[in-house]
Amino acid sequence: MKQKATPYLMILPYFFTFFAFNIFPVVFSFFISFTDWNGIAATKELVGFANYIRALTKDSFFFLSLKNTILLTIMIIPAQILMGLLMACLLKDFFHKFRSAFQLINFLPYITTTVALAIIFQLMFDWKNGIVNGILGVFGIEAVYWLGKAWPTRIVVVLMEVWRNYGYAMIMFLAGLSTIPEDLYEAAKIDGASWFQRFFHITIPMLRPIFAFTVTTGMIGVLNLFDGPQLLFSSINQPLGGPERSVFTIMIRFYEASFLNFEFGYGASIAYLFFVLVSLCSALLVRAFQERD
Repeated sequence: MKQKATPYLMILPYFFTFFAFNIFPVVFSFFISFTDWNGIAATKELVGFANYIRALTKDSFFFLSLKNTILLTIMIIPAQILMGLLMACLLKDFFHKFRSAFQLINFLPYITTTVALAIIFQLMFDWKNGIVNGILGVFGIEAVYWLGKAWPTRIVVVLMEVWRNYGYAMIMFLAGLSTIPEDLYEAAKIDGASWFQRFFHITIPMLRPIFAFTVTTGMIGVLNLFDGPQLLFSSINQPLGGPERSVFTIMIRFYEASFLNFEFGYGASIAYLFFVLVSLCSALLVRAFQERD
């Protein structure tokens, strides 16, 4: 009995921490999503599905956050995937000598802290002293109030997120490109195929699994968008979610409900509605990229 129990006793600390910090928070948050709890009161009043009904029928800010999140996802993901793919192909085919250095340079934004990125973009897109408006002024273009109007704000957030994450997509595509047999490219060259023809007829079809992975993970990351928009406008006297709440995402709505308004029950219901959204989108993407005979 002692010999049989020893292995289980050795792995017991892992299961204890996993339950305490993973399983219990999930179960507890799901429970409080059916309550009207402010995070402080000792008692939790059960309200059934009232929080979910409120989010789906009465909360205009929730629908605004949903619209903004979907809009930003549509704007960010194609640009992010396209830049990562093109950079990976260019590094593989044209930059053999300095490939490692260029890989590192393009991957650095992904490992840079979001606080630093937000400060950099605040300085770059400042209305009066920003370098972007300075460059526009050289060409006689009027300065743009980037961080004070709705659509310029969305463009800044899109640029920041694409610049931050395309390096990750590039690394994934480079890994996928390394698995494509060179014989296919050599045969296509012999048949007279140009670089673009090889790109569209060999590279893209062979990278289908990498596309599925990068698009799915990238979409989940953008749907979770919070720290970038929050930090970008936290110190420039703008409302939560930027001007006209133009980058007011679902995660910012969750943060507002839970930690600013102390509606922990309602915030938990938003989190679980968000979980359903992410699950549906992921399932649709996996089905869309699923290989067919």
